[in-house]
Amino acid sequence: MSVALKISATMQQSSWIRRMFEEGARLKALHGADNVFDFSLGNPNLPPPQRFHDALRESVTACGLGDHCYMPQAGFPQACTAVADYLAEEQGVTLEAADIVMTCGAAGALNVIFKTLLDPDDEVIVPTPCFVEYRFYVDNHGGQIRMVPTHADFTLDLKAIETAINPRTKVVLINSPNNPTGQIYPAESLAALGTLLHARGRELDRTIYLVSDEPYRKIVFDGRQVPSIFLAYNESLIATSYSKDLSIPGERIGFAAVNPAATHKSAVRAGLTLANRILGFVNAPALMQRVVACLQGASVDMTLYKRKRDLLCSGLTDAGYDFVSPAGAFYLFPRTPIEDDVAFVHALQQELILTVPGSGFAGPGHFRIAFCVDDATIINAMPGFTRTIAKYK
Repeated sequence: MSVALKISATMQQSSWIRRMFEEGARLKALHGADNVFDFSLGNPNLPPPQRFHDALRESVTACGLGDHCYMPQAGFPQACTAVADYLAEEQGVTLEAADIVMTCGAAGALNVIFKTLLDPDDEVIVPTPCFVEYRFYVDNHGGQIRMVPTHADFTLDLKAIETAINPRTKVVLINSPNNPTGQIYPAESLAALGTLLHARGRELDRTIYLVSDEPYRKIVFDGRQVPSIFLAYNESLIATSYSKDLSIPGERIGFAAVNPAATHKSAVRAGLTLANRILGFVNAPALMQRVVACLQGASVDMTLYKRKRDLLCSGLTDAGYDFVSPAGAFYLFPRTPIEDDVAFVHALQQELILTVPGSGFAGPGHFRIAFCVDDATIINAMPGFTRTIAKYK
């Protein structure tokens, strides 16, 4: 065997998202890119805002002798300060630069957090459907993932979470707005979750952390807001990135933030900083840190994603699909008209429509549509969506 057994096994269960993306490349080569309707990958299709380009040019021009050197592992002080100041207003708490660790995207932030918090066989509770990579991030650091269902509208099922908590529970990981459902967890639900974790943590005589993965925080629709996780529960951390709101996923820039009211704040902050180094990240990209320090609160025009959502939802409603309209993010998670979601996704493939089976997100009986695509892709795919569901109606 040329590679580790664990990696070999993991490759066998590789992400459905990537598999469908690769299938898309094959179909485009056969049929032409304009004839394939690829909704498989959550890759932002809006250009970064002009402010990003301006800040990038200014940062490159202003680079001095030490600007490409090693730095404090938590990040440039000016970047951490800018993030802390903005996050304080967003979360409704007082933060300082030391509460922030700049990371290689939200994925980097989650890995740094899990490296810091998890002992071998500690459990991480994750409401489903959920992002497929979570199980790998938890496993990277010796943890065990325990998935729990949500309600039919994809809101948190607190009873299911309570039932899942046990002496090995160390983290509850949430993602709001959610990938793949687009659901936003309301403030009252988060407050109740905070109360539950506090009570169960006291009973078990251990700290149960709440980690919120928030890369879609700014992509919200219909006047909705994403509530503050820091106000809901003291023992909480945020992992996020600028990938989606600035349309720069390839730049790998984000941060982890510790609730300033956390009981073991100093130890957690020190652990995050150490983990950033020993995991091999060392520090987040220097140039991007300087750029995002100037762009707190900036984003692409979210009304364009709302238009895409409405265009897709209107067409699928007319075709007879059943779904919960997403409150945020750029995903739709309809029910499949048959139990076998993989078979239905393959049926869509016959119409050159690429989506992802819900089974890949621990949400069987559904499929995910990433609508961060050109409007023309949505419009031109609609006859194929209609023909496919008609076969099962």
